[in-house]
Amino acid sequence: MNAPLPKQPVFRFAPSPNGQLHLGHALSAILNHDMAKATSGRFLLRIEDIDLTRCTPEFEAGIFDDLGWLGLSWETPVRRQSEHLDLYRQALGRLIDRGLVYPAFLTRGAIKTAVAALEAKGKAWPRDPDGAPLYPGEERKLSAAGWQRMLAGGKPHAWRLDMDKAIAELDAPLTWQETGAGPNGETGQITADPAAWGDVVLSRSDAPSSYHLAVTMDDALQGVTHVVRGRDLYHATAVHRLLQRLLDLPEPVYHHHRLIPGPDGRKLSKSNKDTGIAAFREAGKTPDDVRALIL
Repeated sequence: MNAPLPKQPVFRFAPSPNGQLHLGHALSAILNHDMAKATSGRFLLRIEDIDLTRCTPEFEAGIFDDLGWLGLSWETPVRRQSEHLDLYRQALGRLIDRGLVYPAFLTRGAIKTAVAALEAKGKAWPRDPDGAPLYPGEERKLSAAGWQRMLAGGKPHAWRLDMDKAIAELDAPLTWQETGAGPNGETGQITADPAAWGDVVLSRSDAPSSYHLAVTMDDALQGVTHVVRGRDLYHATAVHRLLQRLLDLPEPVYHHHRLIPGPDGRKLSKSNKDTGIAAFREAGKTPDDVRALIL
């Protein structure tokens, strides 16, 4: 689907309804909304509810309440990822057919044990930009028949991108245009390094799609031209650009904005209700108070 991006700018705010929105979400939503307005563009709201166990209708209703209170408006109907699971399965199937993904059977516990055993010997296990250990990838050595036997046994598994094979498919350097800034001030034309992530998960037995695959497909299908999001997702852009190239999807412009720290200096969490938008509303604050606080 090598469709060109629309000429009219399209921005989106895409929260997950697995907790209350906090000030960091408010910053991202307001930036997207205001940038769309400033460019005579469109502002979309997308509900990223792939995690069917943690996402709830109550949290989704809270998202609408919080954003409406902030004075934001968005196009309808709102896209919900849970209503488009077949789309992500089809995209994964295309990559499976090309031999670019493989079934991975090691659990998080097994990976942790393997890492601990190696590092106990004084060796360092490679980690991704978020600090998680890279997947060992032993299943890459199995034949297709070997995979099928393990799959037929019903063993829980994830589908992981074979990063080496995927990168070998590229016929040109992988870059993106950054109009915001990365953790170290990176801006302009950025060289993507998806290899730093190792063999990322694209699907699991308990979820038809990972964040990486779903967000890439949704941005393309909704014609998003500008992805404006927190700096904590800066490095993940390399994976998204790789998937865009593999699936023949258009390339948006990226803008990563600063993060708002919590009372402990760390990135805000939905579990910290003191920084929730609803808490400010209940305390008698106004939307202008919130804007002044975060902008």
